[in-house]
Order: sequence, then structure tokens, then C-alpha cells
Amino acid sequence: MVTFFDASLDTISVHHVGNQALNEMYSLSDHPLELKDEIIPTLLMQYFLRPFEKANEVYHLTHSSGNLNLNEVYHFASAIFEDKPQFHAVSGLIAKHLYNKANHPNIKGGELYVAYFNNVQIEGESPDAIGIFKSENKETYLKVYPDKGGFRVDYEENAININKLDKGVLIFNTNKENGYKVVVIDKTNGSQEAALYWKDQFLQLKIRNDSFNQTSNTLGIYKNFVTQKLDEEFEMSKADKIDLLNRSMKYFKEKDTFDMDEFTGEVIGNPKAIESFKTFKSQYEQEFDSPIADTFEISDNAVKKQSRVYKSVLKLDKNFHIYIHGDKELIERGFDDGKAMNYYKVFFKEEA
Repeated sequence: MVTFFDASLDTISVHHVGNQALNEMYSLSDHPLELKDEIIPTLLMQYFLRPFEKANEVYHLTHSSGNLNLNEVYHFASAIFEDKPQFHAVSGLIAKHLYNKANHPNIKGGELYVAYFNNVQIEGESPDAIGIFKSENKETYLKVYPDKGGFRVDYEENAININKLDKGVLIFNTNKENGYKVVVIDKTNGSQEAALYWKDQFLQLKIRNDSFNQTSNTLGIYKNFVTQKLDEEFEMSKADKIDLLNRSMKYFKEKDTFDMDEFTGEVIGNPKAIESFKTFKSQYEQEFDSPIADTFEISDNAVKKQSRVYKSVLKLDKNFHIYIHGDKELIERGFDDGKAMNYYKVFFKEEA
């Protein structure tokens, strides 16, 4: 989704943001970070941007009132994109805004980095981007180096692992009228309040309702429907459930466009189950305020991502795993009275 082969780090400012709820303070730097060493920018680019290579979901900045200018991060990003000499001053305002949202005791303090990048690629475009990153977790590193015919061991405390970005967001200078294109990283561990403060309170993000998310959400809803809801209304074996999941994945892999009536007719079939699925989908849309169209283009990337969590494995005690990929009529379930155990009978023509 995001690549940075042609990207460059233009400028970066570093501040410290404590936890307001714990009476910790924030500290703002007087000027941007000086990058004299050629190695440091390369390491920072790896630390900041590499985690976004696997980010598929694209968000946009929002505000509950509908007025984007009331979203502080949107206001700050627009100010920087329109007048880059304001960058460092505005980065301090971003730090203060984050500090004002750090009002739960489980939120960790840490360094806040605000960076300006040139030519970061997203969805075929290469706009400039503003990056906001926070490092919360520190580690201790051992350093081993030659010394007087032998080796010496030293250590560095409270150091940052450049392969572990705690929190980050990239705001791309495109699609401004809809809240910009935004991708986000949040490796929060802990309470729900701490998890919400980055995406929901600081950034006020909403996922973009494009073909990727329509595809991903529909597959996710259907998977939950089959694995969680069907048992309440129908008596089904696990093999039957796996067959339903396999048929849905087959549909999404073979079709270019999703059609609700076609999908439910071909994959589910049973009229009562079809109505139950549509009700289940409608409840999701209302709960998460995320409407899904009855017809949309299928995203291959979303199908690939969801296929990783679509399981076609029938686990039998701790002895056997049966992988079901095809015709469920070739597997039969029964009960052996003599052994007082369930069994599956599998039909095949030849061994691979």
C-alpha cells in the first residue's frame, strides 16, 4: 500500500509528551533536529516508514460536527502543507494537542516526532506526507567491540528499537476535501482507554469506505455469521460451516463485482439463512456506522488478506486435522457405537 523507494526525509522536529493524568509535563524543542550524519536519516526512514508497507486500510480525518477544520490534526496538517516554513512551530502545537489527550493513567509518555517527507507513494500517487510518531517503549542493548587484543562489552539503556514503532500516522497531501488520505500504526497494549486515545481522540479517524474495506468487511461479517450466528438457528456440523466459508472465498476469488443477491443465492442458498445473514449484516452496519453497498468492486488485496484468517481445517481431538478444500459430499460424519466415538469417512480416488 505504502512504498518509499523515492521518498526522502525533508525535516523533523522532536518533542517530549508526558501523561497529563500523572502530572507529567511536555517539553518542546526550540528548533528542528539537525541531521548532519547521512546514516541517521536512513535509520529514521526505516524506523518511521517501513511498518506502513503492510498497512492496507486507508483512513481519513473527521469531526463529529462535519466541519473538518474543527479537527485539530487536520487544521495543523493543512497549515504545514500550505506554508511549510511554519513546520516547526506547528509541530509544537501538535505535541500540545497530543498532551491534552493524554489524560488516562495507562497512557505512556514518550518522544513525539513530527516529520515532513517528500514523495511517499500511496495508491499510484507520490505526494508529500506529514508523519507523526510516538516512541513509548525503550530497551537495553549490548554493544560488543574489539579492545586491546580482545573484546569489550558495553550497554545502552533506554534506547529505541528501530524495528518496533509504537504509534505512527502518515497524512498524505491528497484528497484534502475529504480529510486527506491517512494510514495509521498503533501497537497499543493495555486498557481500551489507552487504545482509543491515538486513533479516536487525538486523530479522530474514520476508515475510508472503499472497495478494499467493503470487501474486507463483507468477508469478515460473513465469517462471523457462519462461525458465531448460524448455530443459534440451524443445526450444522463443522464440516458444513467450513464448506460455507470455502464457497464464499471461491465466490470472491472468481468474481470481479460483489452482488448481494447473487452471493447469498450461490453461497448460502437457504432462504431463511439468507434473511438471517442480511439482518446480521444490517446490525453490523448500524453498530459500527459503516454501511456496505449491495454491489461493489471486489478488492483482490482484501481477499488475500481475509483468506489468511479463513480456516478450512477440521480439528479432531489432538490426533487429526482434516483440510477441506473441495466437495463436502466426499466427507461423511457418523458415530461408532462400539467405540462410543464420532468419526468422519473421507472418499478419494488416489493419494497425492
